[in-house]
Amino acid sequence: MSSLSRELVFLILQFLDEEKFKETVHKLEQESGFYFNMKYFEDEVINGNWDEVERYLGGFTKVDDNRYSMKIFFEIRKQKYLEALDKHDRSKAVEILVKDLKVFASFNEELFKEITQLLTLENFRENEQLSKYGDTKSARAIMLVELKKLIEANPLFRDKLQFPNLKSSRLRTLINQSLNWQHQLCKNPRPNPDIKTLFVDHSCGQPNGARAPSPANNPLLGSIPKPGGFPQLGAHGPFQPAPTPVAPLAGWMSNPPAVTHPAVSGGAIGFGTPTNPAAMLKHPRTPSAANPSMDYPSGDSDHVSKRPRPVGLSEEVNLPVNMMPVTYPQSHSYPQDDFHKAVARTLSQGSAPMSMDFHPVQQTLLLVGTNVGDIGLWDVGTKERLVVRNFKVWELGKCSMALQAALVKDPTVSVNRIIWSPDGTLFGVAYSRHIVQIYSYHGGDDIRQHLEIDAHVGGVNDIAFAHPNKQLCIITCGDDKTIKVWEATSGTKQFTFEGHEAPVYSVCPHYKENIQFIFSTALDGKIKAWLYDNLGSRVDYDAPGHWCTTMAYSADGSRLFSCGTSKDGESHLVEWNESEGAVKRTYQGFRKRSMGVVQFDTTRNRFLAAGDEFVIKIWDMDNTSLLTTIEADGGLPASPRIRFNKEGTLLAVSTVDNGIKVLANADGVRLLRTLENRSFDASRSASETVTKVVT
Repeated sequence: MSSLSRELVFLILQFLDEEKFKETVHKLEQESGFYFNMKYFEDEVINGNWDEVERYLGGFTKVDDNRYSMKIFFEIRKQKYLEALDKHDRSKAVEILVKDLKVFASFNEELFKEITQLLTLENFRENEQLSKYGDTKSARAIMLVELKKLIEANPLFRDKLQFPNLKSSRLRTLINQSLNWQHQLCKNPRPNPDIKTLFVDHSCGQPNGARAPSPANNPLLGSIPKPGGFPQLGAHGPFQPAPTPVAPLAGWMSNPPAVTHPAVSGGAIGFGTPTNPAAMLKHPRTPSAANPSMDYPSGDSDHVSKRPRPVGLSEEVNLPVNMMPVTYPQSHSYPQDDFHKAVARTLSQGSAPMSMDFHPVQQTLLLVGTNVGDIGLWDVGTKERLVVRNFKVWELGKCSMALQAALVKDPTVSVNRIIWSPDGTLFGVAYSRHIVQIYSYHGGDDIRQHLEIDAHVGGVNDIAFAHPNKQLCIITCGDDKTIKVWEATSGTKQFTFEGHEAPVYSVCPHYKENIQFIFSTALDGKIKAWLYDNLGSRVDYDAPGHWCTTMAYSADGSRLFSCGTSKDGESHLVEWNESEGAVKRTYQGFRKRSMGVVQFDTTRNRFLAAGDEFVIKIWDMDNTSLLTTIEADGGLPASPRIRFNKEGTLLAVSTVDNGIKVLANADGVRLLRTLENRSFDASRSASETVTKVVT
């Protein structure tokens, strides 16, 4: 389906929702597969309408599409099975087991056998893994949190969880504009035309003795309005032409080819109920409590990003009569507890943190890479360092002679970047000497060596994960002025991008409208963009500051930002207009001479943060003025390293004493307290058990 046809479906969805055709709305969502309505899905799950839940999901994914999808369907069918057992409806439970759950036996036969054995128990809670199963309502709520996490991580749902940024009643607006245009072209326009149908083009009849209007009175050629017009379908502001769909790099490159959506694997299915407390405090992408019926956001809402308007006509012929009234949502404000003021944890790493990253699913797991090559994995909830690894080349004999010679001459190595893969099953470490190391993560403190790649001559300055052509890949850049793409399973090199004239400082892979691409920045301030082919760079632009610059998208992928520091210490935080390849807005609030390269991050599609002047500075994405600063009780370096977790509830910040402070907003504080309470309950239970055994 073409981009315009797809956009028309969204316009129809918005119209149907405004006209309260609720069943039709959700049927079109499912049949088109363009927009997954999380609010509707939540309601159906909470109400236990399992047939409709699976029907609706079926418009977007099937059981065997990937491991995320498999676990989604497994959790739903397992819950349905447990509810039947809880009601002592054995025949129904057997039916669900045979028809719905047996499909998973081929993937985990032992699990299927254990599920089957529940039929022999009077109360399935006798099974240790299900001993904490509460009532049906609470069990559904807990499962829903897990489902939402899986859906948001599933690549098949990318670009389908957020409705486009539309003005209210956009379809009515377009019809009004079309009728305005048709009326302007009438040879003999009537002051108050009678519009009775949309099935044919509008045309005013020829009245007796009427004369055609002169060009001087034509609104298309001058500012003098016509004496009348047709009844409007809605009340709207100044005329804005419908946006022309533009490929995300249209202003940055020419003729971008289409690339299909990626898909990556997810975690394994499990038997017990979801227990991750971080998910309990997750902010769902659903309407606000102030307006619960608003499933479809409009451009007036502060909860969706503001895209640039196209250049075009600036005024509409506004005509007086309304047939269909239009309402606009009220603007929203953010509470002060959105800001990370509380120092919730202080962690002692032992060497200076250079890069940090929170796990994409387990919101309190924090990876840290340091200036002496150490890596650490912390559970922020329990304050426990699960893993520490000192730098070591795994197979020195397989490394290049250049690397071996460099390590003999100077064995000191620093971590330049550490990052999780999208599903959290791998993480990559880019070092200041030639290599990247990829670990696989198996939960708890279980990390295993996966790949070691002698990637670049000199330092590897950045590493990222992407999934072009449905294949998980590793992207690296380095001092040798190249960007390279590696297959994540075998480490096979797939592409080498050459064209920078200085060391490449950072990479930012992304995709939009089925186009996969990579932005790269170099130490000469050049920004380039690459597709996954061998046709060279599509872009050559200058970054503000002309030196160390990193780029990042907002969480929903709709807005692009960069932050850079010049050799003279001038820092620049900007938002880009992708369609034009130009700076859209520049954020104020940096000191004239930053004492280091400023690091930044984005959170919740709403805020920007940067470490500068021994504090963390916060901006609203839609306002260039500095919003607030956070001192974190002092002890921060001049340009602290910072990283938000995915939910935006926690913020990790490096300290001058080789440590990390974890700041929390109100939700983050509740999350950590929940973890503390559970940890305390578990330790007390264990202590009581030991006491009973001793006595």
